[in-house]
Amino acid sequence: MREFRLDDEYTVVCESQKTRIGFRHVAVLLRNGEEIDRTKCTYQNRTWERFQFEGVLEKIIDKCFKDEEYRQFIATIDR
Repeated sequence: MREFRLDDEYTVVCESQKTRIGFRHVAVLLRNGEEIDRTKCTYQNRTWERFQFEGVLEKIIDKCFKDEEYRQFIATIDR
């Protein structure tokens, strides 16, 4: 399990889980410690990400944020 702090208010907690035919990454978006939303990415073999959980982080940010917040949080995870 790994935590990604987006700002003082938002945090994304990610974890990897085994599945019958591979694995999945699950991301839970928290606002001040309370769950806002969750999403997952399922893989059969391996990911082609620059860092672990990149795909699921981008997916939850795209799902939950728009415009300036979206650009700000994508830039945060790219660092």
